[in-house]
Amino acid sequence: MKTELEKKHRIPSFLRHVGPGIITGAADDDPSGIATYTQAGAQFGSGVLWTVFLSLPFMIAIQLVSARIGRQSGKGIAANLREHSSTRLLVVVVSLLVVANTINIAADISAMGEALQLIVGGGEHFHSVIFGVITVLLQVFIPYRKLAPILKWLTLSLLVYVALAFTVNIPWASVAHDLAFPRIENGSAFAMTVVAVLGTTISPYLFFWQASQEVEEMRLHGIRPGREQIYSARKDMRRLRFDTIIGMTFSNVIAFFIMLAGAFVLHASGMLDIKTAKDAATALRPLAGDTAFILFSIGIITTGMLAVPVLASSSAYAVAECFGWPDGLQRRWNEAKGFYAIITLATIVGTLLDFTPIDPMKALYFSAVINGAVAVPIMAAMMILSSKVEVMGSLVVKRKTLVFGWGAVSLMLMAVFIMLVDMIK
Repeated sequence: MKTELEKKHRIPSFLRHVGPGIITGAADDDPSGIATYTQAGAQFGSGVLWTVFLSLPFMIAIQLVSARIGRQSGKGIAANLREHSSTRLLVVVVSLLVVANTINIAADISAMGEALQLIVGGGEHFHSVIFGVITVLLQVFIPYRKLAPILKWLTLSLLVYVALAFTVNIPWASVAHDLAFPRIENGSAFAMTVVAVLGTTISPYLFFWQASQEVEEMRLHGIRPGREQIYSARKDMRRLRFDTIIGMTFSNVIAFFIMLAGAFVLHASGMLDIKTAKDAATALRPLAGDTAFILFSIGIITTGMLAVPVLASSSAYAVAECFGWPDGLQRRWNEAKGFYAIITLATIVGTLLDFTPIDPMKALYFSAVINGAVAVPIMAAMMILSSKVEVMGSLVVKRKTLVFGWGAVSLMLMAVFIMLVDMIK
């Protein structure tokens, strides 16, 4: 009989050394995010590439805070807010999160259906339904210990966007110049593009997902908060930090390469108005060839397969924790019926929205407004929680992370203000 150590070494190194952070980062580059990054590059060229580097340290800090809250308390974000904040505020925040996530699911499933239609033909709505069904089945009937490796391998699919950049001619000297000397243009269009990039990068559903996945990891390995040795806790914090930094950096590197394609294929050819991921894939074909077109389309499908479960699950974790229901992807469906009902309902409603006159991409604008409005109080509450000994034990968040975490709150507050001003005009 094989020992546990021998079994462990049969698991590929990639799966052993990455965790919730890499999945969270990859899920951030969902089909609607791809559309945002492509539109940014198409509209403003390489002049917006600096935005992915601006957001990176703030994104790392806030995701570190959410992950550490989950790891130290053994509870998700909503469960901690339930204990340490107003119940009314929590219900409002969770309700808005679920609405925003469902709209995002609709946009992502629609983009996946359109991408598959471009490759193989057929009806895009039929493909959307298939993707909706598959993502529900993955979460409801596959245990977390088996689902996690699938999600981890799906993160590698994002490398198609790196490959895509090398199928076209990129003037790297020009890219280096625009990164060293960032361009900031006047006008609301540029400001809203920067806000859109920030809103796509720093999203509330990622906070809930990563914190809850740290809790899942603890349950999977039989770790009980407050019952382990300080050395073991510190060691796991180093793992968590490494995992989160790698995941967020990976996410922003992919966003950078997607913007590159938009800047030096679409913008350079005068195609400035790209609204959806389908528009981007279709425009790439005559300009960059079939290889670029196929890579871009495959990337939309595989990232959607990763992002939709994350969106649906983050809604389920938030609702279940809000009402004290049993939760967790490691539980069987009959052990957490409310949790899995939210996953199923969010995915079904998101899929059905594709059959209504509602334009999913226009709805995403309102989703971004909701996300921005929800993100600020959640982030502020997370920063307060991360400084509480009763939540974090002896491993409260340190000064550097606090500075960048509160910086992320300020950045998102400014983004929300710009959005509101734009809406009033």
